[in-house]
Amino acid sequence: MPKSSDECLASEQPPNSDVQKSSPHNTDATFSPSEREPLASHGPKRRRGITYAAEDKLPKLPIPELEDTCRKYQAVLAPLQNRREQEDTAAAVHEFLKSDGPELQARLKKYATGKTSYIEQFWYDSYLNFDNSVVLNLNPFFLLEDDPTPARNNQVTRAASLVISSLCFVRAVRKEELPPDTLKGTPLCMYQYSRLFSTARIPTENGCQIAQDSGSRHVVVLCKGQFYWFDVLDDNSDIIMTEKDMALNLQVIVDDAERTPIQEAAKGALGVLSTENRKIWAGLRDVLTRDEDSNNAECLSIVDSALFILCLDYTEPKTGAELCGNMLCGTSEVVKGVQIGTCTNRWYDKMQIIVCKNGSAGINFEHTGVDGHTVLRMASDVYTDTILRFAKSINGQAPSLWTSTSPDPSKRDPESFGDVSTTPHKLEWNMLPELSTALRFAETRLADLIQQNEFEILEFAGYGKNFIISMGFSPDAFVQMAFQAAYYGLYGRVENTYEPAMTKVFLHGRTESIRAATAESTAFVKTFWADDEPRRKVDALKKATQKHTALTKECAKALGQDRHLYALYCVWQRAVDEEGAEAASSNGCSSPVDGSSSDMGVTLQRGGSISHSPPPSPNKKSANKTTSASPSPRRPLQQMPSLFSDPGYDRINTTIISTSNCGNPALRHFGFGPSSADGFGIGYIIKDDSISVCISSKHRQTRRFVDSLEAYFAEIKRLLRSVKKGESAGRSKARESEKEKTVGKGKVIRSDGQPEAEDQAPVEEEVDEGLGGYGFFDAGMLLQALKASQKEKERPSDKAVGNARRAIGKKLRLSEY
Repeated sequence: MPKSSDECLASEQPPNSDVQKSSPHNTDATFSPSEREPLASHGPKRRRGITYAAEDKLPKLPIPELEDTCRKYQAVLAPLQNRREQEDTAAAVHEFLKSDGPELQARLKKYATGKTSYIEQFWYDSYLNFDNSVVLNLNPFFLLEDDPTPARNNQVTRAASLVISSLCFVRAVRKEELPPDTLKGTPLCMYQYSRLFSTARIPTENGCQIAQDSGSRHVVVLCKGQFYWFDVLDDNSDIIMTEKDMALNLQVIVDDAERTPIQEAAKGALGVLSTENRKIWAGLRDVLTRDEDSNNAECLSIVDSALFILCLDYTEPKTGAELCGNMLCGTSEVVKGVQIGTCTNRWYDKMQIIVCKNGSAGINFEHTGVDGHTVLRMASDVYTDTILRFAKSINGQAPSLWTSTSPDPSKRDPESFGDVSTTPHKLEWNMLPELSTALRFAETRLADLIQQNEFEILEFAGYGKNFIISMGFSPDAFVQMAFQAAYYGLYGRVENTYEPAMTKVFLHGRTESIRAATAESTAFVKTFWADDEPRRKVDALKKATQKHTALTKECAKALGQDRHLYALYCVWQRAVDEEGAEAASSNGCSSPVDGSSSDMGVTLQRGGSISHSPPPSPNKKSANKTTSASPSPRRPLQQMPSLFSDPGYDRINTTIISTSNCGNPALRHFGFGPSSADGFGIGYIIKDDSISVCISSKHRQTRRFVDSLEAYFAEIKRLLRSVKKGESAGRSKARESEKEKTVGKGKVIRSDGQPEAEDQAPVEEEVDEGLGGYGFFDAGMLLQALKASQKEKERPSDKAVGNARRAIGKKLRLSEY
C-alpha cells in the first residue's frame, strides 16, 4: 500500500550522510533527521546489479585552482565589457587574489573534506529555496517524436504504451538492471536515476523539501483537471497490467472525466495550485491538510507519492510551436470567465508524461534532482521500448531492451499480485471556500505568466550533423556560433551566453557553464556581418568553433569558472555567519554555520526566473556597512570580497542567451523558458540531416530571431561551399588528371602515409555528443541571493495517513463502460 509523503521520507533516507540539510532553516522540531536530508544526501545503498556498479570508482569533482578560475573569469567577461570595465574587473580580481580569495579557497577545501561534492549542497539549496512559480522558470520539457506506427497515434493507445514502457524503465532502475551510461567507454554517475521516480517537490514556508516513496506502486492520471489513481506494480516492482488492461483503464478515466462539464471541472482543478509562488503553495497545503474530517490530506499524499503523473489533454495543438508551449506550460483559454486550457491539467511538483488528444506526447519534469541527460535516457529508452514491444507483438523473436522482464500479468495467479487495486479511483477533494478562492487567483496569475511568454520553432532541413562534420566543424560549436551570429545580426552586440557541459564523469556530477561569447566568437560575428571575403569569414568561424570546443572540454572536466566561484560565494556567506554578522548585504542573505542547514538560495532576475549562474554581489555600500560591526586587524570577511562586488560578477550572472543541446532521435523538440526578462531560452537538437530549435522569450521578436537563424544557416552553407569550390579550383591540373586516372583503382596515399579523403576537411574532435548541452541546462541557476528570512521551525508538509488511503476516492466500475 503506498505510503504518505511523510512516511516515505522518514523511511527512505540513510542515516549517515555527508551532506547537510536542504531546508534553509532549523527543522529539528518538525522533521526527522532523514526527512531533513536533501537529495544530495542519499548515499549509495548496497548494490547488487550493474546500474551503480561503477559509483565507488568515480572520482570526486575537483576544486579548480583559484588563479586559474580568476583568469578564466576575466576571459569570459572580456567580450562583454569595454576597456574601462575590463580594467575595473582586473583590479577587483587582483585584490581578491591578494586578500579574501586564498582564505575562501582554503575554507572551501576544508568544507569539502569528506563530502561527495564541494558544490552539491549549495546546488540543491539554490533550487529548493526558489520561491517563484516553477512553471517556465524551472521545469523544462521534451517533445517526443510521434509513434512510427500511425494507427497507434491516438491518445489512449499512445498513453498506455508510454506508461507500460515507463514502468519497464522503473523496474530496471529498481532492480539495478539498467546498463550504466558511458562516454567513450568511461562510466558516468548513475545516482540521479535513483531520484527520477516517485519524488515530489514539497513546499514549506522556509523552502522546499524533496519527498520520495521508494516503494511507490501507483500512478496518478489527470484528465480535464480531475485526478485518478490505480496500482501498476506489485511489491517486487513487476508490472501487474498488460498494455490492453492499461488502455482500458485510461479509456474509463477519459469517459468518466467527460461526464463533468469542463467549465465545472476547471473550478476544482487543484493542480493549478502547484504553479503558485512556493510560500503561498505551502500555506495552501496546510489548508488542505488541517481538517481531520476531510480526505484532502489523503488525496494529496496519493499524488505526492505516485511514480509519476500522466496528463491526458483534450486538445490537439496544430503547430509545433503550440505543441512546445503545451508541453512547457499548458494552454490558456478562458471561456465565459472560466479557465479551460490545459494549464489546469498539470501537477508541476512531479515528473509528468503529457499526451494530447491526437497522441502527441512529451515530458515535463521537476528539475531539482535530475538533469536533462538523465531524463533523456529515460525518454529515449521508453520511446525505443514502445517500438520493440510492438515489433514483438508481430514477431515473438524481436529483441527486448531490458535485461529481464515482468512475468506476463495475464498468466499470473491473481493472488500473487498482493494487496493492489488496479481499478481506477477518482480523487474527490473537499473544495473549501479558501481553496476555491486560491485556485482562482492562482489560475489568473498562471494565465498572465503564459501570456507573457512566446515560443517559436525552427525545423531546419537544409543540413545537419553530417554536413557540418564534412566541413570540418564540431556540430555543437557550429550551431552555437549560429546563435551568436543571428543575435548580432539583429542587435549589433554580443551578449552573455550560457551552455551547460555535463560533468557526470564525476561522482554526483551535474553541469558546468560554458560561456559561448568569447573573443574568437566576437571576432567571427563581426567578420561575418562585414563586407569581407568568404575565406576570411570561414577562417574566423573555424577559430571560434575551435575555441568553443576547447572550452567544452575544459568544462566537462569541471574546470570552468562559474561553479567554483559560486561555491566560494557560498563559503563566504557561511563565514559571515560564523563571524556573527547579522547580514551579508542589503538583501540580508546569509547562511548558517557548518552543521546546520544552508540558507543559500536562488535569486530572482527581473523576469522572475532564476539564472544559470551564481548570485551577483549585493551593492558595495551595504556590504561595507557590516565591517564596522566587527573591527579586526585583518580585512573582515563580512565585507563583500572585491570580485563579488565587481559589476562584472553581476554581468556574467545575467544570461541573455540561454542554450542547451540535447541530441537524440527520440525527441522532436525540447525547451525551457527564458532565464531573464530580456533573454531567450534556446533548446536545440542536431540530427544527422536537420537541426531542430525551440526558442522562447518574453515577446522579444522571437519569430524574427528564428528567421535570422534560418537565414544564417543558409548563408554559411553557401560560404562554406564557395570556399571549398575555390580550394578545389586551386589544385594543379596534373593532380586533377591523376585523380581522374585513379578513380576505382584504390585510395590516394598522402605523404604522411594516410589515405586521402575526397573534399573532406579535418574534423574537430567530436565532444558535443556527451559533454556539451547533452547534460541539459540548469534551469537558469543562482542569479542573486534570496531575501533574508527569520529562522523558524518548519511545518510538516503532509500528515501521515497510514493505510487509510486505500479507501480514498470513488471506485469506478469497469463494467459500466
